[in-house]
Amino acid sequence: MIRLYDVAKRAGVSVSTVSNVINGRTERMLAENLRHVKEAIAELGYQPNRAARFLKTGHTPLIGLLAPSISNPIYGALAREVEVVAQEKYGYRVLVGNTYRDPEKEMSFLADMLSHGIRGVIIVSPLLEQGHFEESIRRGLVAVSYDRRSIAGTNLAVDYVSMDNSKAARIAVSHLIRHGHRHLAYITASGSTVSRMDKIAGFLAATKRAGLSATSEVLEGRVSSGYGDAEMAQLGRNFAEQIAARKQRPTGIVAVNDLMAIGFILGLQSFGLRVPQDISVVGIDDMFLSAYIEPGITTVHLPLKEMAHTMVSRILYRLGNPQAGTEEFTFAPRLVERGSVADCKGRRK
Repeated sequence: MIRLYDVAKRAGVSVSTVSNVINGRTERMLAENLRHVKEAIAELGYQPNRAARFLKTGHTPLIGLLAPSISNPIYGALAREVEVVAQEKYGYRVLVGNTYRDPEKEMSFLADMLSHGIRGVIIVSPLLEQGHFEESIRRGLVAVSYDRRSIAGTNLAVDYVSMDNSKAARIAVSHLIRHGHRHLAYITASGSTVSRMDKIAGFLAATKRAGLSATSEVLEGRVSSGYGDAEMAQLGRNFAEQIAARKQRPTGIVAVNDLMAIGFILGLQSFGLRVPQDISVVGIDDMFLSAYIEPGITTVHLPLKEMAHTMVSRILYRLGNPQAGTEEFTFAPRLVERGSVADCKGRRK
């Protein structure tokens, strides 16, 4: 049976150094030592005793990821990026749960994870209220909140990692305005979350600044359950039907995410309208499918890879440094131009 001692001897390091690598405590480790340990583990075929580690340390080499619904491909992409960082850099696995933004489900998942020795969790829950996390954090949970910023007046020991959602909407509006569009609409699902509110605020601020408040609107579609994470494409189609029936239609659309943009574009096509010739569309998040439909969707890129790296690193840093304070990280979006935006008909040259 291969032991820690055997790995340490092969790598030429101490047993504690090997233990730190296995437990993800590599932030301050020399790159050369980390490489030697990984090579020794691979050469010897060392397999850590997970059960023994749990009994000794009270935690397992797992990170939790609570997502609203992986039926939305963007959350599947997020899970993949988190898994790549956690496993390849730190040797951690990822356990995923679907919460549908339900506080009761979130609390239940967190309690289950704690009981199984999971001490670090990424929570995709941009709900306005997060007080239901307090008990789990008091019991030792290290949490990172994805896709929302902190709110003044709250004092929750959570790291926040998000894209600048207000800026994402402003970028989308500015791109449409540059192409001569003056009648704009923002389409989204009903249900207030911090990220959705920030995108709406960005849309309204950008249209107001351009003097287009009177010719711009926010449309919210009703969902059958929760916050509509599994219904985005259908909601986009519903919006297409509503807008196709109008005599005066917006010429430029900003969708809350690419999945809604896809449903909207396909819906318009079924009602005899063309994108971008009749209506231009901009999405937000740049999910992989957006480049493969016709036309490809012009969208605002969400830097998932960089955000995943930050979230996993923060969890493992704070697990190894319990007295460390929490921080907030905001990532800049950028425009990705494809084929779903064209100059508005009648644009002044």
